[in-house]
Amino acid sequence: MNTTPSRRHLLTTGLGLAGLAALPAMAQDKFPSRPITLVVPFPPGGSVDIMARQYSEPLSRVLGVPIVVENRAGAGGSVGAQYVARSKADGYTLVVSSQSSHLANPLTQPKIGYDPVKDFENIAILGRQPNALVVHSSLPFKTFKEFIDYAKKNPGKLNYGSGGVGSMGQLNVEMLKVSTGVFTTHIPYRGGTPLITGVLGNEVQFILDNLVIMLPHIQAGKVRALAVAADQRLPQLPDVPTMAEVGHPELNLTSWTGLAAPGGTPDAIVQTLYKAVRQVATSPAMVTNLKERGVIVPEEMPPAAFEKMMAERLVKFGDVVRKAGITAE
Repeated sequence: MNTTPSRRHLLTTGLGLAGLAALPAMAQDKFPSRPITLVVPFPPGGSVDIMARQYSEPLSRVLGVPIVVENRAGAGGSVGAQYVARSKADGYTLVVSSQSSHLANPLTQPKIGYDPVKDFENIAILGRQPNALVVHSSLPFKTFKEFIDYAKKNPGKLNYGSGGVGSMGQLNVEMLKVSTGVFTTHIPYRGGTPLITGVLGNEVQFILDNLVIMLPHIQAGKVRALAVAADQRLPQLPDVPTMAEVGHPELNLTSWTGLAAPGGTPDAIVQTLYKAVRQVATSPAMVTNLKERGVIVPEEMPPAAFEKMMAERLVKFGDVVRKAGITAE
């Protein structure tokens, strides 16, 4: 029930003009009371952009204000992320974060201009994307073991692709190399679309990257998935084992897409946004939507737990970056 005093009640109880003068301030304190800008730090059409647009309309309905998606691409997500980090901490400028903008870039770009934990209020996970070890269908490998055995016997003969130097696709494979002792050669592409073309054309023999971008091609038989990084087998690929099943649970790290606000955003606003995301994420329509795209429905993870997970991954992948000597272009 609304307990805010009406104008007539204010007058009749003697608050008069002083009480009325306070009304604009009260209205301004309510969050949200105007449109929210949702910054996507990548071009339209990519996985992060798609996720942002999936959430924008239902979040708008829950919060009761328009949500405007704005693409600010550049430097692998760093341009848009830095823009939000420097924006006013009032909840009206948010960023759709990812492991590219909030993990890979900070680790491989020393002068990136923001700290992914200290300069943001990391609010909620929108979805988790399984990574998959994918090879071209013309190659003889049918299992993860066959792939590793061949790579060990033929060091440097297999090339792997990624969306660029310092991208999560490179970091994932470098972690695979540390875990299995194989040696493979990195072929960086400039973004996800050229990478897909390279894999489909057998320019590179394998990738260990976001499953979402390759799932249609796996289902079409153009490429083959040998293992997925997920807690359990995926309904879309029931015959493909998890990394834990092939003996490498340390590689069972899903990617994530999240929502973040500038550091210093009031906790009340952060909690309002977190609750709204959870309401949308657990709705039947969103659950179905995410599953159809091969995205894992996000578990309940409050902001503090989200930041703890991020900090742990920064340490884990930081070790990989140092050992491999990776520096972004």
